[in-house]
Amino acid sequence: MYSTQDFKKNLKIEIDGEPFVIVECQHVKPGKGNAFVKTKYKSLITGLVRQDSFRSGDKFEKPDLVSREMQYLYPEDDIYIFMDLDTYEQIRITEDKLEEVLDFLKDNLLVEVLFHNNKAISIELPTFLELEVTQTDPGVRGDTASGGSKPATLETGAVVNVPLYIKEGEVIKVDTRDRTYVERVKS
Repeated sequence: MYSTQDFKKNLKIEIDGEPFVIVECQHVKPGKGNAFVKTKYKSLITGLVRQDSFRSGDKFEKPDLVSREMQYLYPEDDIYIFMDLDTYEQIRITEDKLEEVLDFLKDNLLVEVLFHNNKAISIELPTFLELEVTQTDPGVRGDTASGGSKPATLETGAVVNVPLYIKEGEVIKVDTRDRTYVERVKS
């Protein structure tokens, strides 16, 4: 069990059987009255963000969360198939749980799948992915590394802004957390 005194950013708690992650919290001790914790927390299942104040000393359950490394295999209509590399067990995750990461999924990609009470609720991509640029406008003479940027479509369908000198067919490293270009990968 967690007490409100344990609250900090990224702590996972359970409220009414649903897992949440704390996004922000502020411990408040007014001059009069009881101390409380102003908290902003996000549902790990629905993604909805709530804001609430809890009295100091309130108790919360620790959620039954397990993270397992799995390999993305293939899509099947609006369901995506993942396989545990240790047990070869395959699981199906619906498209609505993958909306934020869908355009970075590619065959055989290793991801972390988060389970709550043995039910898959979300996936986490590797921090950096190396992907090929499949479509971008051609560069113009005089383009420099410090110039500007242009949109580029990657092999998975994701669109990121890249420097003007990047050409189609090149492989780039992308930060999946904020969907930004990191560097060109040397072949």
